[in-house]
Amino acid sequence: MARKSYMFTNKKHSQKAIMSTILGMISILSLAIVIFLSYRSGGVALTGYGVTGFLATIFSIVGLGLGIAAIRDKIYYRFFPWLGFLLNLLVLGCISFLLYFGSGM
Repeated sequence: MARKSYMFTNKKHSQKAIMSTILGMISILSLAIVIFLSYRSGGVALTGYGVTGFLATIFSIVGLGLGIAAIRDKIYYRFFPWLGFLLNLLVLGCISFLLYFGSGM
């Protein structure tokens, strides 16, 4: 019968990583809402939608930087840094995709 063993550690979650994840989630949510509202209005995007997309881009770039900085710290857990990094990278990829295909190729 296997014995249960416990491993105690001093590790905790990084504040940078949590902030990176939150910024990624805000960016994804705002970008999804803008895409939905623009689709619902027949492809006509208001000025406010563009501003929201620009702010989502800024949030995502800042979140990506925080995620990279948190990944480099070895004393923290790894879940939130990678989650924040991937969410922000996904948002930047979606925005790049929208800008490429929205330019008329």
